[in-house]
Amino acid sequence: MKIENCTVFTDFVFLGLSGQQDVQLGLFALFLLVYGITVTANLGMILLIKMDSRLHTPMYYFLSSLSFCDVCYSSTVSPKMLADFLLEQKRIPYNLCAIQMYFFGAFADMECLMLAVMAYDRYVAICNPLLYTIAMSGRICMQLVAAAFIVGLVDSAIHTSCTFRLSFCNSNVINHFFCDIPPLLALSGSDTSINEIVMFTFIGCVVGCSIVTVLLSYSCIIATILRMKSAEGRHKAFSTCASHLTAVAVFHGTLLFMYFRPSSSYSMDTDKMASVFYTVVIPMLNPLIYSLRNKDVKAALKKVISTKFSPG
Repeated sequence: MKIENCTVFTDFVFLGLSGQQDVQLGLFALFLLVYGITVTANLGMILLIKMDSRLHTPMYYFLSSLSFCDVCYSSTVSPKMLADFLLEQKRIPYNLCAIQMYFFGAFADMECLMLAVMAYDRYVAICNPLLYTIAMSGRICMQLVAAAFIVGLVDSAIHTSCTFRLSFCNSNVINHFFCDIPPLLALSGSDTSINEIVMFTFIGCVVGCSIVTVLLSYSCIIATILRMKSAEGRHKAFSTCASHLTAVAVFHGTLLFMYFRPSSSYSMDTDKMASVFYTVVIPMLNPLIYSLRNKDVKAALKKVISTKFSPG
């Protein structure tokens, strides 16, 4: 960063979700509840899958990995956001801002790719059931999850390093509640055209690959389902698809809205509301979408509860 004729800031200041002090405690209570549910539901899902041998299948292995991503990327944002509701000055050191951006971006990428992996898993299970145990062996499942994690870590490193090479001379006030790429590009006095190209290219590759994988997988799945003779089988398969497609549509729709617009069209107040949805709400909804409607998970949960509280 060039520092000639430039004020060197050691921290950034968030404007937060609302500038009205009288609503801060209400927002704190609401988001503390949401974050508590997010952590409890996702960690509970991971433990339940680990404890019940009937859930030791590729589908639930990927679901536990998704839950891990939800806890991690929500935890990069929510604790700081909650603390800021109680503080008058919502400051974050320069280095911690970069760290927050890096880990949030990494786990968001992982989440995006895990949704694609789960779509591919359903494709193999429904369209090629005889090859399922070979195509989705334990080793292949681990490799798919590891690939998602590696891509997320590398992609986020590129965006974070590009963003923090910019100069922030005029102001250190971020009109947001966490360190994300769009608000920092809007804050910088540097030419951000290269950053926008990098953002569109790399995030586009990750999101594009995920969306294409989901669309191709479900095109084949729907074609297979329509050929099924059993009405019960079709209903069960469609029910599974609907849950996953709902989660995919919500997550990817928000990402496309947030990151695939020129900086001149950014409306930070609107973007903050969208950011709340995919940083706080979606990680809470995922275990509900994928799990509470699942008979196997319900049975496993009942078994754990009955074992825990049964007399003797």
